[in-house]
Formats: sequence, C-alpha cells, structure tokens
Amino acid sequence: MNRDTSRSLYDRALSVLPGGVNSSVRAAPQPYPTFVERGEGGHVIDADGNRYIDWVQGLGPLLLGHDMPESVQAAVQSRASEGPMYGMPTELEVEHAEFVCRHVPSVEMIRFVNSGTEATVSAVRLARGVTGRNKIVVMQGGYHGAQENTLVEGDTDHPKPSSAGIPGSFAEHTIPIPFNDPDAARRAFEEHGDDIAAVLVEPVQANMGIAHPLEGYHETLEELCDDYGSLLIFDEVITGFRVGGLQCAQGKLGVDPDITTFGKIIGGGFPVGAIGGKTEYIEQFSPTGDVFQAGTFSGHPVTMAAGLETLQFCAENDVYDHVNELGRQIRAGLTDILADHAPEYTVVGTDSIFKVVFTRSDDPPQDDCCANGCRQDSSCSRFDSCPKRGTDVKKAETERYARLFRPEMVEQGVLVSQNQFEANFVSYGHTEDDVEETLEAYKEAL
Repeated sequence: MNRDTSRSLYDRALSVLPGGVNSSVRAAPQPYPTFVERGEGGHVIDADGNRYIDWVQGLGPLLLGHDMPESVQAAVQSRASEGPMYGMPTELEVEHAEFVCRHVPSVEMIRFVNSGTEATVSAVRLARGVTGRNKIVVMQGGYHGAQENTLVEGDTDHPKPSSAGIPGSFAEHTIPIPFNDPDAARRAFEEHGDDIAAVLVEPVQANMGIAHPLEGYHETLEELCDDYGSLLIFDEVITGFRVGGLQCAQGKLGVDPDITTFGKIIGGGFPVGAIGGKTEYIEQFSPTGDVFQAGTFSGHPVTMAAGLETLQFCAENDVYDHVNELGRQIRAGLTDILADHAPEYTVVGTDSIFKVVFTRSDDPPQDDCCANGCRQDSSCSRFDSCPKRGTDVKKAETERYARLFRPEMVEQGVLVSQNQFEANFVSYGHTEDDVEETLEAYKEAL
C-alpha cells in the first residue's frame, strides 16, 4: 500500500506542530499517522487515495458515520449560512436541551459547553461548589479529559500528578481508587468521606480498553455518595447516546447519577460538551447560582443543529438496532477468532463499541456468557484474568498492538483505534460486509 503522501505530510507537520499532531493520541500509530482526505459512510480515504474501513469514527462522535443524513446535513448548512455564531441564545439550544432532558433519566437541566474536558472540569467545580468540599474520587487508569483535577495517578494515600505542569497540591484533592473494587471505595469514604465532594466515574470504563462494571459496583458508589452527602458524577462523554441508546448507559444500568457529563455524539460530529443533572445542582451554575461557568462558543448554533438532528434521526430510525447488531456480530466473531489464534487475548465491549485487549492470560478462552464481550461474569473461565479496570490494560501487550498488529491492520485496509486503550466504534454507515472483511483482517494480523 502506497502511503507516501501521509509520510510526507507527517514530515512537514513535525516542523510546525508538536509531535506533528494537535492531540497526543493521533501520534500513536506506527510508524506515522494516516492523514485523511475525506470520509464516506463507514470508510475513510487517505491522502494517498487508499480506502479503509474506519472503526475510529472520530474517536466516537460519528454514530451515523461519515455521511450525514439529508436532514442533518440540511440543518448544518442552514445554520452555517445564517451566520457563524452570535454570542446570544437561540431556540436550538432550548430544543436540544429539551430533547436530552426528555430522554436521559437523571437529567432535568443541562448546560452546553464545548468539549468533554470542559464538561468534566465544570462538573467537578460544580460538585465542589454545591458541597463545599474539595476531594474528588476518580478511578485509577481512567480518563476524564485534559484537566488538572483528574490527570492524577497513584493511590488513595499517594496521589500525584500524571503530567508535568500540574502542581502537586492539585493532586492532594484527588483520590484515585481501582475501578470495580467496592472495598477500595468504602475505605476511601471511611477515611475521607467528610471531604469528598464527588465520585467521578465512567459507567463503562471506555477510555482504557473498555472495562464493564461488576454487578452492583455502581450501586455501591451510589449508596456511599448518599450516605456521605457526596455527588455521583457519571462521565458519559463516550457512552452517552451510544451505550443504552437514547437513555444512555445510566438508563441501561439502572443507576441514577446526580450529574452527568456529555460530549461527542450530542454534537453530531462538531465540538461539544454538556453537564446535565438534577435541577437543584445544575442551577447552581451562574447566573442562577454561585458556581461560575461561561463560554463564548457554548451552544454554538451549528453544533446544536447537528447534535439535535442526529439524535432525532436516531429516535426515528433503526440506528441503535443496526449499530448494536453489528457490534454483537463483530464481538462474537472476534471471540471465535481469538479462541483459535490468540486465546490469551480478551474481547471487550458493549452495544456499538468493541476492542481486543492483548491480555497475557493463561486461562481458557472466553465462555459463552462473555461471547458478546467481557461482562465480568464470575462463571466465565477467564474471569480471574479478564481486564477489570484500565490499569489492567496497561499490563497488556501494548507494544505488540502498536508496532505489529495495528500496522498490519492498516495494510489490510482496516483502521482500528490508535492504541491499545482507545475503543473502536460501530456507525450507522457500517455494513455486515465491513464486519466480515474486518474479521478476516483480524485473522491475518493475529
């Protein structure tokens, strides 16, 4: 496959962009990233004219694929032609907010912002303002955007910044605990409960290899927050309107968070974020409350049009049936392939997300109970060694994925996530033929 143009563009980019990219993860592909020219349905065409099945899908926002349905395209073009933005409210913001509040169980009020990072930053500030407390419980190996509050590693007793440029005093207010460890959560509250403002957690840990929650785990967090007067914040930037359909992952799991952060899909492929939740909390944002939050581009009319039309299209068509069925097919197919070619690896995912984690297991392959992706089922033969949290994925064969597997998939004409930690996403633009071709590529690459 000729990729000379991508190589040349990367060479140029290295002179003017740090690492040749505008987001760190894009530099992960070996030996250099693929520069994309355009997208078509579930495919992209690169700068050299090569066509790929694309399971990256913009890192999650493109539930409908690269081709916007006519209604979405018309709404975007109409809003763009009426003027870029106004710095004043529009009816679209109200309609989009009404749609989200109508469909997501815990959301009574919402504030739109410009990114998932901005959403989680604002949610943490809100929780601290509401409770008058400082500490935030996060999951080890989790990711909640490029923000000082959560770029923290270590454990409950020894938290420290995970990035240069963050004062150590910031990390003192963050309590990292293992995901899927209810006892660790209880210990954190027993020691710090009176100063814990919130627990910030993904309902499905989807930024670090996709770890499904153990049965009852989120209920434990919910009970601890209720008992200690803390807030439960669900980070649904990835899972929102993808896992669980229009009710999001919280509806599927039956958990009622106090605050939810959104991003990706609610913007229909344009920059977006949002903080939703109970009225008593969300109305504490300025101007009705004392927690300052503002943004020049918040509620951008083009983003609001794209996001609202995307969700309305999903509500009126078979989008979730289509993407979830393809997700099931690819996870089941991968489970069969791994049993024959790489039994030490683990298939993870749910609904329209999937991943093969290059685990180092000596246990037998996944049983039927987890054939549709690891479900943390204790009856599964590989339960003891399946990835239960993002930190487990760090112990996987990440270099083999990056240096051998992914480059071979590119040669096979299939783009999977840039590294071992990010998820792969099914879109409405994908087909069963794409699934079959991808499964064949996995066989070859493994």
